[in-house]
Amino acid sequence: MGLMDGKIALVFGLANKNSIAWGIIQRLHAEGAKILISYAGEALEKRVFPLAQEIGCDFVEQCDVTSDEQLDAVFAKVQERYGKIDVLVHSVAFANKDDLGGRFVNISRDGFKLALDISAYSLIAMAKRAEPLMPEGGSIISLTYYAAEKVMPKYHVMAVAKSALETITKYLAADLGPKGIRVNSISAGPIKTLAAAGVPGIRMMLKYSERAAPLRKLVHQDDVGNAALFLASDWGSMITGEIMYVDAGFNILGMTLTEEDMAAIE
Repeated sequence: MGLMDGKIALVFGLANKNSIAWGIIQRLHAEGAKILISYAGEALEKRVFPLAQEIGCDFVEQCDVTSDEQLDAVFAKVQERYGKIDVLVHSVAFANKDDLGGRFVNISRDGFKLALDISAYSLIAMAKRAEPLMPEGGSIISLTYYAAEKVMPKYHVMAVAKSALETITKYLAADLGPKGIRVNSISAGPIKTLAAAGVPGIRMMLKYSERAAPLRKLVHQDDVGNAALFLASDWGSMITGEIMYVDAGFNILGMTLTEEDMAAIE
């Protein structure tokens, strides 16, 4: 018997087999959850549908998370077909390349609005629609990154979006807690994903993290999947409003690299 038998999990943000969302989906599916998938646009369709078929998922819906109408349509289809959801996974983030890298003061107003809308406000929009589908409680999980707390080179507007996402997580946890709905965020270490490829400093971040993190390892999608399973299942039944670090311990550090380590990175 699986931890998630009889549970329905709606996952936003699957892009390809390297997505953090895919690591989460695989773990939830392996423990018996019925998986429902939403993806961002037509360009991803050829990558998403084969993955859905791999796990026997027959609910795959395109959704622009900046559109209330499209979000309404997805959640209406969920309600019509299943009547409820037990888990909502928000694995959605986007920023224009021009607002990553360069100087922080050059972030554009429109780029700021777009990144915050897609990467942060969308969690509120999803939670609002998920609440009536969780009459017996549930678990909402989003994905963040340590740049929300400390400066990471060239992460810029996305760092602001992740900071907002973490605050939103706490306020939603307080708001939805009386309904038995838990809201948490996983702060994963840098992972080679399609989204990460758009961050100018990602290669250096990966190299630095692997050498500096206490466990001296890079995080994998499966590691995040394990944490998400914990938060989604009854094992995490008394945990809400938390930022769970899955980063090989990187977040505890000040600076530990030797000169030899730095030379090797460069």
